[in-house]
Amino acid sequence: MTVRVRFAPSPTGYLHIGSARTALFNWLYARKQGGKFLLRVEDTDLQRSTDESTRSILEGLAWLGISDYDEEIVFQSRNADKHREAALGLVRRGRAYRDFTPKGERTDANVKQEIAERARERATAEGADHRANPFRDLSAEESERRAADGEPFAVRLKVSPEGRTRFADAVYGEQSRDHSEIEDLVLLRSGDLSPLYNLSVVVDDIEMGITHVIRGQDHLTNTHKQVLIYEALGAPVPTFAHLPLILAPNKAKLSKRRHGEVVSLTTYRDRGFVPAAFRNYLALLGWSPGEENKEVMSLEELVERFSLEGVHRSNAVFNFSDTDPRLWTDQKALWMNGEYVRTMPIAELLPMVRAELEAASLWRPEYETSRGEWLAHTVELIRQRFITLKDFSGQGRAYFADDFEFDPAAVSKNLKKDASLRDLLPALAERIEALEPWTLEAIEQALRAFAEERGVKAGLLINASRTALTGQSVGPSMFDVFDVVGRERSAARLRAAAALV
Repeated sequence: MTVRVRFAPSPTGYLHIGSARTALFNWLYARKQGGKFLLRVEDTDLQRSTDESTRSILEGLAWLGISDYDEEIVFQSRNADKHREAALGLVRRGRAYRDFTPKGERTDANVKQEIAERARERATAEGADHRANPFRDLSAEESERRAADGEPFAVRLKVSPEGRTRFADAVYGEQSRDHSEIEDLVLLRSGDLSPLYNLSVVVDDIEMGITHVIRGQDHLTNTHKQVLIYEALGAPVPTFAHLPLILAPNKAKLSKRRHGEVVSLTTYRDRGFVPAAFRNYLALLGWSPGEENKEVMSLEELVERFSLEGVHRSNAVFNFSDTDPRLWTDQKALWMNGEYVRTMPIAELLPMVRAELEAASLWRPEYETSRGEWLAHTVELIRQRFITLKDFSGQGRAYFADDFEFDPAAVSKNLKKDASLRDLLPALAERIEALEPWTLEAIEQALRAFAEERGVKAGLLINASRTALTGQSVGPSMFDVFDVVGRERSAARLRAAAALV
């Protein structure tokens, strides 16, 4: 049997990181099993579904690197006729019935739980089946006649009052539920006969040949209902695997409405995350690779190690703060991204740096021609302290432009603490301008010799020069900084910084 899985997002907003994780786990499982990864856009909510949301979801999956769908994308709204025909076929076979209850009196599937509970309690006390419906056992002839006469109706699945639904969940184990706890499911709404979710998803999964349904744990209750529909349609029930929820720090479910942009995949793209790093982080949000407990893994390693047995039953917690900008997202996600920025092959990092520099209007054509080696060397030098791609245009701006900001704390610490720097910096600039050859060794020797001549510690000039050239108080070796900034720009910045002393 060829494994066939699907990711089925609803295009009613941006791609939630929980949905992105579901897509990733489906993709990893398909690739590990040599199976098929399919995409179905569940766009049946016509009032809320938008083309913009669909594009955002597709772009998010492409950014994560999991958009290599093995078949054409399926749009659920185009299958409504098939869903209706499946429900009406169940009516013809006696597995479902037309409910002619006037709309104002009907108890639909989305009725509040407490109302349904009260109805069950009353029915039990009266010795009757809680799903008693005057149209449940209407003759086929009468049902057809009333429908032909134009009387509006819904279609409900006939759920036997006896028995249980059972399925073995690949994550949560054996699951069962008494039929007495499940109402006669509404399959088609009254009036327009629009299909409901539980029917649509089952019919589409059957048609797409889905063998494994991997989705969030919040769908677990729906699964019992869907198993009944599979059985009524005479179709094999797929293997289900429900994934643990992702919770906010207060243990509430992470949601778009409550938590805003921090749960949107596009936020991480726009704030300088490396796609492979965020993909790696998502994979570890509710899954572990086994005894080795390795964290930084390539895509190939993730595929090799992934299994449904490694998915946790306990919910994952996504830690962030609404009030502290430094903790705007989970610190492990930031750590993971920094690991990738610092260690990934420079050839893979450079295109991302280019995109960031272009977005910040810092890119120059010569960076891909005459100054290509300088760019690669500079990126290699400065990336060691960076966390996101934004740092190349932020903290690293001084390497690519002369208009950069000075960190006030760095100015106070390295420039203002010694008044002699007002004269020392311009003098050092002259020494730098006359230096030959322009090498790391010569730069270091010149600075240390100048410090000795002036009777000051070399550290005073090194720290002052760092802030003068980069606006920062920390960074790579100062002599490397002189080298990549260059002779003329270094001298000009030393002179300009004297005014800050």
